[in-house]
Amino acid sequence: MAGEYVFTISNLSKTYGAKTVLENINLSFYHGAKIGIVGENGSGKSTLLKIMAGEDTEFDGKADPLKGTRVGFISQEPLLDMNKTVRENVAFALQVAGESHKRIKDIVPRVLHIVGLGHKMERYPNQLSGGEQQRVVIARSLVHRPKILVADEPTGNLDTLNTKEIIEILKKINQFGTTVVLVTHNREVVNHLKKRVIAIDEGKILSDEKHGKYRL
Repeated sequence: MAGEYVFTISNLSKTYGAKTVLENINLSFYHGAKIGIVGENGSGKSTLLKIMAGEDTEFDGKADPLKGTRVGFISQEPLLDMNKTVRENVAFALQVAGESHKRIKDIVPRVLHIVGLGHKMERYPNQLSGGEQQRVVIARSLVHRPKILVADEPTGNLDTLNTKEIIEILKKINQFGTTVVLVTHNREVVNHLKKRVIAIDEGKILSDEKHGKYRL
């Protein structure tokens, strides 16, 4: 439902040894929102996303999704199994969760259609472009119908054309009602979104603008 929080972060701090990576972060994300997180390398933004995705569980404070909220995670590197087809790569995420063969057969074509790869289900990752490989990763992240999708530099290794295609897919997913949180260094991507922009510097919130731009 619009207007409700799907994720709240309270007094969040993270250290690696003597180094403070995140310090007293307080943020809330609304259902259906579209958010860009920007910052220099080492600012802590990627660590923040990993905590939100449950990839990092060692921190102080709270990082709480709404009860029952699933969080999908997209990394910069596709990390696909090169010995599996596109269909098999996406299906694997459901298999490990114990889904039935019937449900897998139903869901996989649907998510691949969303990312424009319905016609390439039986190809292998090495037969795809870098942008298409990243689309497989997005499809895989959608199979559990996440309410929030966090993407860490999903276009970092892509050219301008593929970057635009990935951003359009993320916008389409957002239109379905999924909250999208995007970390990126790409100024054009952030400014094109014309939505909330959170800037992080040295582990602290530098700014949080409802309709922000890349100002770093």
